[in-house]
Amino acid sequence: MDNQNKDVNMDELIKEINELAHKKKAEGLTPEEQARQDVLRKKYLEIFRGNFKQQLANTKIKTPDGKLHPLKYMKQDNKKMN
Repeated sequence: MDNQNKDVNMDELIKEINELAHKKKAEGLTPEEQARQDVLRKKYLEIFRGNFKQQLANTKIKTPDGKLHPLKYMKQDNKKMN
């Protein structure tokens, strides 16, 4: 999937998430709509995190001596984040 397709999917996801959020605030959601909202939010976060990790993978730090060094990904312990 190329970036343009990801952007379209993100735009569509955000649009549908927002529509459900407005409906929830105005009149409430059916159990099916609530489940759909949860699925959409999880998918949004999955795409967002993937895009962010990719951006970090392509980021380099320039040291004073002029050398470029890639960022190193360190997995976090989920228990510490809570």
